[in-house]
Amino acid sequence: MKHPGHQSQLPRLKRIQGQAAGLVRMVEEERYCADILTQIRAVQAALRSVEQGVLKTHIEHCVAGAIESGDARARQTKLDELYDILKRFGN
Repeated sequence: MKHPGHQSQLPRLKRIQGQAAGLVRMVEEERYCADILTQIRAVQAALRSVEQGVLKTHIEHCVAGAIESGDARARQTKLDELYDILKRFGN
């Protein structure tokens, strides 16, 4: 099974990179706390969006592929992996 690419996430990640650089400038310039906190939340939301996109691709390609393969061991491995990923998201 070929591993899916995540090239579609690059524009978002580059935008996040710019937002993070903006946060550094805000701190260096001693900007108002509420403004910094607002920007931090924006970066977190953008990262969650990328995370959801990668997770969706993982489920649709990697997990579904293992299930469709008919290989019980591969299916169980991917399902266990997915469970572990989702468990980590809870923290």
